[in-house]
Amino acid sequence: MSRRPDGALETDIMKVLWRADRPLQPAEVNEHLDQGLAYTTVATVLGRLTAKGLVERTEAGRAYAYSAAVPEAALAGRRIAEVLEATPDRREALSWFVGSLSAKDARALRRLLDGLEQT
Repeated sequence: MSRRPDGALETDIMKVLWRADRPLQPAEVNEHLDQGLAYTTVATVLGRLTAKGLVERTEAGRAYAYSAAVPEAALAGRRIAEVLEATPDRREALSWFVGSLSAKDARALRRLLDGLEQT
């Protein structure tokens, strides 16, 4: 059995919660994952995501139900910021990042930056 990359299960669980139209209990999240995981594994990861502020939990009878506390785009932005924060040469990292963008994404980034300069 191959090991999952770090954070992959958290990402998969977040995707389930983002697509859900209501808070889900751990067993329901596990069903959507369809990976044959133990209930306790999913419940543990949901607890960690709650502690990180990415997931909110509410009482649902004798259990808890979970929903995403942040939109998908916000989490992606947070991850990019964390990588930049951990990089000793932010300018070089940004240069590589911008160089890897498609023309469409580069135009979108330019519009966003132009909007920041106007405020």
